[in-house]
Amino acid sequence: MKTRIDMDFVLVFTLVAFSTCSGFYLPGLAPVSFCEEGKGGDDCQTLIQLFVNRLDSVESVLPYEYDVFDFCKDDNERRPSENLGQVLFGERIETSPYKFSFKKDVKCQELCTKVYTKGKPEDKNMLDFLKRGMQLNYQHHWIVDNMPVTWCYDVEDSQKYCNPGFPIGCLVTTDGRAKDACVINSEFNKKNTFYIFNHVAIKITYHNGEGEGWRGARLVAATLEPKSIKNADAEKPTCEGLPMEVPGEFDSDLKITYTYSVTFEENNDIKWASRWDYILVSMPHTNIQWFSIMNSLVIVLFLSGMVAMIMLRTLHKDIARYNQVDQGDLIKVPSLQGKSISYEDAQEESGWKQVHGDVFRPPRKGMLLSVFLGQGTQIFIMTFITLFLACLGFLSPANRGALMTCSVVLWVLLGTPAGYVSSRLYKTFGGEKWKTNVLLTALLCPGIVFADFFLMNLILWVEGSSAAIPFGTLVAILALWFGISVPLTFVGAYFGFKKPAIEQPVRTNQIPRQIPEQSFFTKPVPGIVMGGILPFGCIFIQLFFILNSIWSHQMYYMFGFLFLVFIILLITCSEATILLCYFHLCAEDYHWWWRSFLTSGFTAVYLFVYAVHYFFSKLQIVGAASTILYFGYTSIMVLIFFLFTGTIGFFACFWFVNKIYSVVKVD
Repeated sequence: MKTRIDMDFVLVFTLVAFSTCSGFYLPGLAPVSFCEEGKGGDDCQTLIQLFVNRLDSVESVLPYEYDVFDFCKDDNERRPSENLGQVLFGERIETSPYKFSFKKDVKCQELCTKVYTKGKPEDKNMLDFLKRGMQLNYQHHWIVDNMPVTWCYDVEDSQKYCNPGFPIGCLVTTDGRAKDACVINSEFNKKNTFYIFNHVAIKITYHNGEGEGWRGARLVAATLEPKSIKNADAEKPTCEGLPMEVPGEFDSDLKITYTYSVTFEENNDIKWASRWDYILVSMPHTNIQWFSIMNSLVIVLFLSGMVAMIMLRTLHKDIARYNQVDQGDLIKVPSLQGKSISYEDAQEESGWKQVHGDVFRPPRKGMLLSVFLGQGTQIFIMTFITLFLACLGFLSPANRGALMTCSVVLWVLLGTPAGYVSSRLYKTFGGEKWKTNVLLTALLCPGIVFADFFLMNLILWVEGSSAAIPFGTLVAILALWFGISVPLTFVGAYFGFKKPAIEQPVRTNQIPRQIPEQSFFTKPVPGIVMGGILPFGCIFIQLFFILNSIWSHQMYYMFGFLFLVFIILLITCSEATILLCYFHLCAEDYHWWWRSFLTSGFTAVYLFVYAVHYFFSKLQIVGAASTILYFGYTSIMVLIFFLFTGTIGFFACFWFVNKIYSVVKVD
């Protein structure tokens, strides 16, 4: 399979994004004007070309190319250039035989007729694959003028839902149960029978440019209604009659005639810049999402304020008390007896200062911790920039594959911060194996992700899925990794090792202090398990919609809310880690380095548990290959999230510990 990757987008992304911003949608995409036949020109097209994309299903993780299902093909098939994100997401766009002229209505136009002869193994295989697609509810995805062709239908509460896809067909089971789209027509009632949607009634809505300073018209909506029709005469179809039945048992020859109709409608109320709104507004649970997100934000902000207030008041008292004790004064702290507290009493009440000689003792496995922190820093900066650009509308759904392309390119270019942070911290920990450190930073976590990705790609390749990444693209990804990211990591590491180690505010004793017996709540594991609850609580609502967009093929467009939740996640990770770190230091347990990373990083474990729950309760995925792919890709997501949240918690705690020990007087 030959796929071209449009890397021009990668090189000029920022320039195009800021110089050609127009409205909310895809900066850089110019509107196309259409004119009637005979009135066209260089600035006004007449022919409307319909493109087809890969087919996918909510019951399978395996998408397939349009041609695999033996539909009508374009005689002069062309593939537009695809960017890196489209290739990674398995999009395979190509031209279709559906071509029509602007404002020229078409009624029952024959496209082609497919004949399946009994006794021919290849015909039986083709028909079996088509029936398998109908059984798993595979969906077409068509594109007109870079806009999805939608199937709009009424749902509960008289609401209209516009699906950016429509099914191949549907199935009535052997026990007479109508599956999926078969419920829309009472004539779909024959047991053990498939009904293929071989006719589409397409409606194109346009905005007329007369009186607005531009020539022709612009397309603002494309909808269709799929129908199953058995034409008595394939050469002269009428597009009327009984449904087109495909029997469960292939016991006789079968003819399937594909037809279409096209109508045009003028609507000057819809502007070109807002032509996606009717799709996005109809997405399910949109109103619920608004309410839930606002509710979650209020709760999280309230909890964050409480945590901050408790920390500030408690720390202020502790620092004032310790500084007064060092000066030989008694501490005037109110008690039930009205007496002042002595130095010994102060030590009994709070013991975080007592471990000042051990709190900056280098951690075990400091090499691995520094590598994780370097990679986490790289992921954090990449995520922040990507979400910020998406929030501004530069990575909208109209710009296919832009989100993934932007993320990959940013990750490649951010090798320098990863190398710098990893090497600087490793030097602070007293490490000397700088070559091993920089190699692990450049290769360990990306290597795990690539190995997982490669194994998933092998499964896709064996299954013949369109999501299988071509060999040339894999080579290109490796070239980006080893040709750009690894050298940049070495550059960052060079500057990191050139810098002096981070100076600690207190000296470390030569002999480690013995840690007293800890209560259940101050032991490492309970603290780590509790630490991820609050951060996960502020993201699980958004997580539901993100998983829907990935696995249920729904559009995700609320990047403004996602960016806000991202900021709140940073705050909650930081505060939860600082709070638990303070409690452990008060219990005279000074092993905070790894614990600070794992406390907020444990949010990723909750993410994985939620993904497992989502798989069993929300998805209808069947088949071993799809199950392996789901958990394989989820593992990549969990690892990235673990590094990201762990890094946030570590640096928040690192800042906190440095701050409190720098303001306390130590002899």
